[in-house]
Amino acid sequence: MDLIIRHIKNSRHILVVSHTNPDGDAIGSLIATGLSLKALKKKTTLYNETPIPAVYRFLPEVHHVVRKIEKTAYDLAIILDCSNMDRIGKAVSVVKKIPMIINIDHHITNTNFGHVQLIDTSACATSEIVYWLIKQMGVPLDKFIATAIYTGILTDTGSFRFSNTNRAAFAICQEMLDLGVDPYNISQHVYGTYSLGRIKLLNLALDSIEISNSGKVSIMTLTKDMFIETHTQPEDGDGLINYAKRIEDIKVAALIQEHHNGKGPSKNRNLYHVSLRSDGSIDVAAIASMFGGGGHASAAGFNIESTLSEIKLMILNLTNTM
Repeated sequence: MDLIIRHIKNSRHILVVSHTNPDGDAIGSLIATGLSLKALKKKTTLYNETPIPAVYRFLPEVHHVVRKIEKTAYDLAIILDCSNMDRIGKAVSVVKKIPMIINIDHHITNTNFGHVQLIDTSACATSEIVYWLIKQMGVPLDKFIATAIYTGILTDTGSFRFSNTNRAAFAICQEMLDLGVDPYNISQHVYGTYSLGRIKLLNLALDSIEISNSGKVSIMTLTKDMFIETHTQPEDGDGLINYAKRIEDIKVAALIQEHHNGKGPSKNRNLYHVSLRSDGSIDVAAIASMFGGGGHASAAGFNIESTLSEIKLMILNLTNTM
């Protein structure tokens, strides 16, 4: 951490990035890092290519996250919660040119990209690693930073239900509560309220579920037409895969989401994001890594250009052989 802190203190303009289709940890660690750098009076740009899901827009400073970056004089990039650089999306070509890249992550599939790495696969979330980094930098934690860290840990541990939940998850979150974090308010934002459009989208998503002949794999589909019909955005699909995962006897659940800016009807080759969830018996991170994605053994994802039918067949074939 000392080397990272030295690079931060010597930097003039820092770009902080997390992965596309961000979850609570990607956004929480992004906001917490940004706020801590702001406290150090560092010129900072927060970037995520994908719109922030509605359930996380309550987070402090989230409106400062930009979706486009110019070719400017960044001298340091901090990439959060990404197993490989391509997960940041189209900006990867710009980011690769930044002279110092720091890679902070907790995924076991991390490729050790960048010039300096801070990777702890025992951490429950990237937000946990960011917490320790902020402590080491001597930045005082306040309610805003605490809210971002708490949200990142809460969501990446599945409200402390997932196997990555560790002692630090509880200890850090207790400290965040002591700083004024309201757990009820956060849970209401993250889990408690849905727009009517999202309810309609959920209905279509549930109707799309297909179960493999073995009864062990479920596949849910979200198409552009579904978003248009329900007046929703791709970020409204966040978390819907859990419904497919909770079906009795399911070992692997997949959510195939058509990119909103794709071209042509779904029957043609198009760009899709595939989210994978496992009960732990199958390593879905190994599957995702075959396609340039990454994640955890029980939760992973990747992007692919293909047809819907080909993706479904591929998922069934891969899961049947593992």
